[in-house]
Amino acid sequence: MNTVRIGVVGLGIMGVGHATNIASGKIKGLELAAVVSSDVAKRGRWINARGFATTEEMIASGLIDAVLIATPHYSHTTIGIQALKAGLHVLVEKPISVHKADAEKLIAAHTNKKKVFAALLNQRTDPYFQKIRQLLKNGELGAVRRVQWTITDWFRTHAYYASSAWRATWAGEGGGVLLNQCLHNLDLFQWLFGMPKRVTGFCNFGRYHPIEAEDDVTAYFEFADGKHGTLVTSTGEAPGTNRLEIATERGRIVYENDKLTLTRNEMPMSEFSRTTKEGFAKPATWDISIPINGHGGQHTEILQNFTDAIIDDKPLIAPAAEGIRSIELANAIVMSAWTGKPVDLPLNSKTYERHLKQKIAEAKKP
Repeated sequence: MNTVRIGVVGLGIMGVGHATNIASGKIKGLELAAVVSSDVAKRGRWINARGFATTEEMIASGLIDAVLIATPHYSHTTIGIQALKAGLHVLVEKPISVHKADAEKLIAAHTNKKKVFAALLNQRTDPYFQKIRQLLKNGELGAVRRVQWTITDWFRTHAYYASSAWRATWAGEGGGVLLNQCLHNLDLFQWLFGMPKRVTGFCNFGRYHPIEAEDDVTAYFEFADGKHGTLVTSTGEAPGTNRLEIATERGRIVYENDKLTLTRNEMPMSEFSRTTKEGFAKPATWDISIPINGHGGQHTEILQNFTDAIIDDKPLIAPAAEGIRSIELANAIVMSAWTGKPVDLPLNSKTYERHLKQKIAEAKKP
């Protein structure tokens, strides 16, 4: 196969962006063959792509080899299962599902491993985070002791939430800032540091906006190796902050304002603490500014990687099966806030699903 024929399902902001990039030839070897939307005008926007009213019609047409799913969150699971069972390659927007139980069903449907199944977790293409991951994985900095990530630059207006009735509702979107905006950061969090053993979440629901779901969150993560992490996020703060700080045995990494700085300890802090005779001394340090150019290919790089995986069997940047981890973290944070208790991982997916359905039912009451 030299060319992958793809169909885009859902022509909202993200779907239109993906379809436009593909149709304009930005992804080598990928052809926009079809689009799906209930809106006739949207379907006719791309003259070389066949328009369909339903996913079923598009799949039955035989015009496509792959599907890109860019619909509202809940339908990612149903459309994904449908496409996988039809023997198509699948690329799904984040989140791959709303909650862990649905994600488990979707992943289980990927029985034909010859078919590529990927997620649009585009922040993994960012060279800043790739460099941080390299520094952590090669052992140069020793063990991670503490992580603090404040991501409050996801500001959204009331108009944003009013633009679609499904936004930030339990029935329509399944969550707020954690499942929509900050899911990228949760994916990066587990990609860099692994999954915690316990999560404690503090959520304000509709603090800044007239919405059902969370728009203000603080989460505390405990890991099996003793490190701990804190994540703070919101869609109600302006100008907001995006600062990642990682304390390790041999120094500290700080990423903020497109600057990546490494502060190195002359001696690992635990060793220095044991050997020094001075009660208030600190290890000698020096700062290193790590130059990084740009933020990578983002969505187009994921699309190219997906295409290359189909044509040339290239390894995926973001296998869809890994998308369940950020969903589990988001679910666990909200579950902890609902119950007022820490949540041990792995999360019981059926218990969370039951609580979510209860919230949906309560929201429907006048």
